[in-house]
Formats: sequence, C-alpha cells, structure tokens
Amino acid sequence: MSEPTGAARRRGPFKVGDQVQLTDPKGRHYTFTLEAGKNFHTHKGSFPHDELIGAPEGSVVRTSGNVAYLALRPLLPDYVLSMPRGAAVVYPKDAGQILAFADIFPGARVVEAGVGSGSLSSFLLRAIGDQGMLHSYERRADFAEIAQANVERYFGGPHPAWQLTVGDLQDNLSDTDVDRVILDMLAPWECLEAVSKALVPGGILCCYVATTTQLARTVESIREIGCFNEPTSWETMIRNWHIEGLAVRPDHRMIGHTGFLLTARRLADGVEPPMRRRRPAKGAYGEDYAGPNADGGAGR
Repeated sequence: MSEPTGAARRRGPFKVGDQVQLTDPKGRHYTFTLEAGKNFHTHKGSFPHDELIGAPEGSVVRTSGNVAYLALRPLLPDYVLSMPRGAAVVYPKDAGQILAFADIFPGARVVEAGVGSGSLSSFLLRAIGDQGMLHSYERRADFAEIAQANVERYFGGPHPAWQLTVGDLQDNLSDTDVDRVILDMLAPWECLEAVSKALVPGGILCCYVATTTQLARTVESIREIGCFNEPTSWETMIRNWHIEGLAVRPDHRMIGHTGFLLTARRLADGVEPPMRRRRPAKGAYGEDYAGPNADGGAGR
C-alpha cells in the first residue's frame, strides 16, 4: 500500500530537498531547503547543508561562530506562516477550527472559494487525503499561481485530490454531492444559491469573514435562503503563557482577532428550518427592515 501524498517528507533522516526549520537560542526560526554542497549563512556564522543531510530530525548543528541551532522539519502551521504570500493566509488557529467544526473527514468532497496563498488548501488536503476531493476556486490568477506553488512545495508535487479553478465560484461551480463548502471571501452571500444546490443534505457550509458587517449580512442571508439550519458564529483567540520557575504568567502579546467563522448545515430538499424559539430583542431590526438583500438593509 503506497503512502499518502507527502507522508514520506514528514519522517526519517533529513534528505536533499527537505525543508528544515532552525531554531536559535533566542527561539527565532529560519527555514531553508536542503541542497548538497550548499552552506547556510547567518550573522552568527555558517555551516554546510551536508552536516544535516542523513542526520535524524531533532539534531543540533553549530555554526562557524559556535552558535547551536536545533534542526527540525517545519510543522504545517510553521510552513503556512513563512511561505510566500499573495493574499493574507488563514492562520493556523482558524484552520484548526475549520477542520474541527466543519467536520473535514478523510475522503470528504470539499469545495473551497478564496484560495489566497494556499494555507487553508494545505490543511484541507492533508485532512481529506488522497481519496477525497478538494475543488478550490480563486478569482485572481496571480493568487492561484502562488497558492499552487505553495501547496506543491509542501506536498512535494501535485496533490491527486486537488483541482484549482481560476474564476468566481458562483459562475463556475459545477460540482454536485459536495460534503463541505468553505467560503473565505469578501461577499459569501453571493454564493449561497449555488452552494445550496451543490451541498448534500446534512452537508456543512463554513464561512470565514473579517468584519462584523460581513458576518451579519452572511447570517441574515443564510436565514433568508431557507435551506439551512440556524447558523452558529464565533471567533477564537490564542494567548501563550510564560513559565519560568515561579514566574508563571500570560504573555504580553496574543493572537487576537483574525476573522469570524460561521457554520450552517444544509437541510433536506423541501424542508423549512424550524422556527427559532429565542426571538430577537426589540430594536434588533428597524421598522423599515426588509431583509438582507433589500436596499438599505442591515449589513450594507
């Protein structure tokens, strides 16, 4: 049985072509690709790549300036934060939430719109495996080119489960029987009609948006289209902790707001969503409110 795509690059001794992440004594990271006969240079000296080729992961190398560096393969969260960018990347904290709460499973058929630099695509491909299907749509050809290079660099070549289309999802979506749809774009509400036709009953729609106005309009549009259950929305924040003897305290910096996530599940055809038992508070909608797509409606 052949190994899953990219698995051989994640284990065993370092080989030519492997990516290496060095960590210096201050915790700073440096990532490079191993090439025979080349040298790695820093302001603290240099060392030959050949010292690492054939060495086990977790080795320590010393530069000509006698500074020790820990050598490991970069994890996917490390890789996506250091890879070349066209658009902003989906941060690992949000990618992890998408994989968990959109329930991305091995073999899943997934549609993604808004590829950006390929960060989320890499996480999705690793989760669905070679037997799944990820069809990614990106409206900008330059972003698609950067994303393709980043994904193929991580997996060591083209991924058999990935198809990348340049164009708008709502104009080009032809996939059917889709298990999951991930929308990372400016106006996800424009794709809801196309997405609702592609998703299987019980399938999950997951949207990633940056602002409260986008979040509000997306939720109201999902409610209006009438073929999804009540959406759930949230954001996540990460705060590291400093631990040194009795000095145990939160770090002064944290990864705060990056975006909002929301999920909703496709109902069976012809089924109306159950009425919400918790009614909106008085004043939540103005007297002249006529829905998210009406002129002057909320979220515009």
